[in-house]
Formats: sequence, structure tokens, C-alpha cells
Amino acid sequence: MRVCVGTTVHHPEDARIMHRQIRALLDAGHEVTYVAPFTHFNVTPAMGLTAIDVPYRAGYGRAGAALRRGAAGADLLMVHDHALLRALPHRRPPVVWDVREDVGARRLDRARRRHHLCTPELVPDATFAATAPQVPGDTRVVHLGRLSAERGVAELIALAGRLAPHGIRMDLIGTADPAVRPLLRDAQRVGLLDWFGYVPNRHALRMTGGALAGLSLAAPEIEGVPAKVLDYMGRGIPVVTTPQAGPLVERVGCGVVVPLDVAAVTGAVLDLKEDPARRSALGARGHAEARLRHHWPDQAAAFVARLEGWAGVTAPARPVTV
Repeated sequence: MRVCVGTTVHHPEDARIMHRQIRALLDAGHEVTYVAPFTHFNVTPAMGLTAIDVPYRAGYGRAGAALRRGAAGADLLMVHDHALLRALPHRRPPVVWDVREDVGARRLDRARRRHHLCTPELVPDATFAATAPQVPGDTRVVHLGRLSAERGVAELIALAGRLAPHGIRMDLIGTADPAVRPLLRDAQRVGLLDWFGYVPNRHALRMTGGALAGLSLAAPEIEGVPAKVLDYMGRGIPVVTTPQAGPLVERVGCGVVVPLDVAAVTGAVLDLKEDPARRSALGARGHAEARLRHHWPDQAAAFVARLEGWAGVTAPARPVTV
């Protein structure tokens, strides 16, 4: 099967796109053409795939031209931005839209009549759960993933200032929107936190290990469980989250749900610092859940099989080991 995967807004090394979906397709023996903003993010494409560079947030003309090149001869076209649905080539294979954001029921219904939808209900988000996670420590908290105003950058910076006198540092791992980069640089310059910028997924996950807690301070307009919450669970560290991930965290018993309020988050983190037994129990429950229900290697084959079905092709023959 030949698959064209396209995005103009996500980092080419996005964990969901590159390290889970594309890697699963390549491992299954399929060919992948990847349309993504490689130059904008200064990324060298991974070996094993065909890369087509496209400007970041490219307009319909340039995005459409890139998709036409990528989809030529493909069995399936998978896009990760809603805007790309308006730039699809006229002659194209079946289209899959990987839906992450809340786009409204009417827009989903309209897209569903024309294309296949890869939704969290159909293909749940997942992580690479550690085999044997580190025991949560008490000297640092971490935030993994994109940094933006709606993902709580102002609150994270204020929180870092409140935690520093208690001997707790903050590690921020991920790219940042242009509007918040000056705030992060200033906070790092005065020693409030460490901002590492983009880090490859496998290394970023390892960097979270042994933290006191993993933070997810999304604003109310961010819907659904942020992927970072599953990553924290997979690494066996307690989760401190705003209500978006509340039902999951409370059901599993793997963390603390707080309002988007710096004082409340500070109190939750300091309570965890003073209770190592509780930290370990929360982390262990989260890890067990991630390993059982959200471990990507257990879901990759089903994801690939669904794409093969949508493309109307059979799986490639694999050598038999004797």
C-alpha cells in the first residue's frame, strides 16, 4: 500500500503522526510519502519515507500542489489539518482525515459523507508505556508538548516561581507558539524554569521519567484528553491536570484534577512532594492503565489494518519465521 500523509501545521516529528502512525505503516511494509513543513522546523526527514517539503501553514495553492505530488499513484491520502480538506486534489485516492480538534458536529457530519474519519473513538490516542518506569521523585515537575497561551504558559511560568522556593524546578519540553516565546525566554533567563524546546519523542518521554508530576494546564476551550496525560501515565508519574482529563485521571486514580488556578496547582504539587507513598501509588496506577489500554505497540496493527481496509488493499506478505 502507498500512503500519502499530509500536514502543514504540525511539527514533522509530531509523536502521533510520525512516531506512531507513519512508523506503524513503515514497519508493516507499506510505502509512505510525507508532506510536511520540514524546512520551517529545520527537520531532516526520517529514512524510509519519501518527503515533500511544504511551507508552514501553506495556502491552498501551495498545499494543494504538494498534495497532488504526494497523492499521485497513492492508495490512500491521510491529512491531519482540517484546512487541507479544502486543498485536496481532484484526482485522488480515498481520503482519511485524522481528527484531533473539536470542529463541531456539522463539520464532522459533512466530512464523514465524503471521507473516512480517524477519530479518538475509532483510533484512541496512545503512548509508548515504559516497561519499568522510574519511581516519582520530588525535585522537578514536567510539561510535555506544545506550549501556547491556551495550554497554560502564563500559569506554568507563575507556578515555576511559586515552586522554586520549595526546591522544585520545572522542565518544559516542546515547541512554543511565537506569541509566548519571549515569556519563556525571560523566565528561563532568570532561572525560573528550563525550556528545552523541541526534543525527539523517544528522548522527550525519557526526560519525563522520575518527575514529581506531569502537568497539563489546558484552558476550557481545549477539549478531550491531552496526549501528554497518557505520556505521563506511561512513564509512571502522577498527573496534575485541569478538568479536560479529569474523568480519566479520576477513574484510574493516577493524579489530581485542579482548576486552571496557580494557587490550586501549587497546592496539589506541594501535597505530592510531601507524600512519596501517594506519588508512587498514583504513578503505578497510571502506568498499569497505560500499559493495559493505551500502549501504542498493542494498537498499531489494528490501525494499519483499518487503513488497509479503507484503501481496499491487502497487507503485504511478511516473511515467516521458523
